[in-house]
Amino acid sequence: MNRLEVIALSKRFGFRQLFDGLSFVMTAGQTLAVTGPNGSGKSTLLRILAGVLRPSSGEVRLQVNGRWIEATDRPFHVGLAAPYLQLYDGFTARENLAFIARARGLAEGSRWVEHWLERVGLRAFADEPVAIFSSGMRQRLRLAAALLTNPPLWLLDEPRSNLDKAGHQLVESLLAEAQQQGRLVVVATNDANEAAACMLQVDLQALAKLPGPA
Repeated sequence: MNRLEVIALSKRFGFRQLFDGLSFVMTAGQTLAVTGPNGSGKSTLLRILAGVLRPSSGEVRLQVNGRWIEATDRPFHVGLAAPYLQLYDGFTARENLAFIARARGLAEGSRWVEHWLERVGLRAFADEPVAIFSSGMRQRLRLAAALLTNPPLWLLDEPRSNLDKAGHQLVESLLAEAQQQGRLVVVATNDANEAAACMLQVDLQALAKLPGPA
């Protein structure tokens, strides 16, 4: 069983408190929308959940197949897709994914690379350099890169960003598959419809505090 627990989480940058007292629990197959205006800390929260940024206080706990994961190992069980994550422009789409597969020690990496190229609709462009990709194609590749290792926890920051109608349908089908497979999915979004489609919601604006001394 997969489970995510967030306990009394807070994040402060200097005098600025992004959010405080954030707590929630997710179980296998659930989706959660993180909402709030730009600058409210949505991307920051996803980075904390991924284990690449430390909170000011509080705790994040991830359980995978009934086993609690050490905080230092959490990044290996997470797939993060975000518009700000860089791709290797000089590499082809296939080379980008192959590099990640090797770096993560993914068993049968080549097979999974081909699977995800097909799944996100980039098989025909697999050997083209990413430098010539449109913003929508880049977003598809970011999704493939995030999900390549079949992680139990998906962190999707504005997953429909730069995507056309077909791309939106791709995201919807991926989310449906994640639910069926018992994965945990956190979506940061400003889209009311996207948020409403998730089972759970967290509004970071409601958890913000006015600036003040630490």
